Amino acid sequence: MESRPPGTGVQIGPADTFISRIVGAWGRCVVGNGGATTPRWLDIGPERIEGWLADFTARHGETATTTDVTSAIVTLTAADGAVAECHLPFPPIHAAPIGAADIAAHAAASRTVGVLLARLGGYAAGVFTGSPPRLIASKVGSRLVHGRSAAGGQSQQRFARRREKQAREALGAAADNAAAVLGPFTGELDAVVLGGDKRSIAELHSDPRLRPYFDIAVERFLTVPDPRLAVLQGTPRLFRAIRIRLTGA
Repeated sequence: MESRPPGTGVQIGPADTFISRIVGAWGRCVVGNGGATTPRWLDIGPERIEGWLADFTARHGETATTTDVTSAIVTLTAADGAVAECHLPFPPIHAAPIGAADIAAHAAASRTVGVLLARLGGYAAGVFTGSPPRLIASKVGSRLVHGRSAAGGQSQQRFARRREKQAREALGAAADNAAAVLGPFTGELDAVVLGGDKRSIAELHSDPRLRPYFDIAVERFLTVPDPRLAVLQGTPRLFRAIRIRLTGA
């Protein structure tokens, strides 16, 4: 995103604010390169988390546990200094202290979840319910948006205007699609998960029809390829996972 130095008089709109929120959440999940003290991030499904935590304790010694109920973060600090910071999906947690079985149960709980994916030119929306999640409503689509032109002068300007029009129409189609799929479930959704390209999603944030769904969107953003049906069908593996920030191990 283009930086905006203070004093330029450039107004920051809703799309910029929303990008800041989802980029900030993504930034907390960056995998570092380096030695054993550099944090690593792992995605562990609810069906595997109890075994993973038991193995963590076996390798690193007895653990002390702290719980941030609001953010749904459970931190295990082992005897040898290794730390597993477990970011559960769909905060908050409704009870503490919380053990491995509770973590698994929270992640695998039956919910009705809307998913909205958008990249420039492609979009998908779906509703999952139950445990394991079943896709009960969905629609995917795409619109042609040309790449950038290397030409100059008036030709480049005409191409840019045409591309801008195509992008606007594609985002409009994505918004129409999301409203059509999620609309019948208004009031029934426990949460909405967003994914694809952050700029495209942020542009959709300004559509008044979609505001109720952005209001219940989780911070976890799914970085996925072109949102085809197979990609949409695979999102439960991502949005139910426990994200573990591992240090000292």
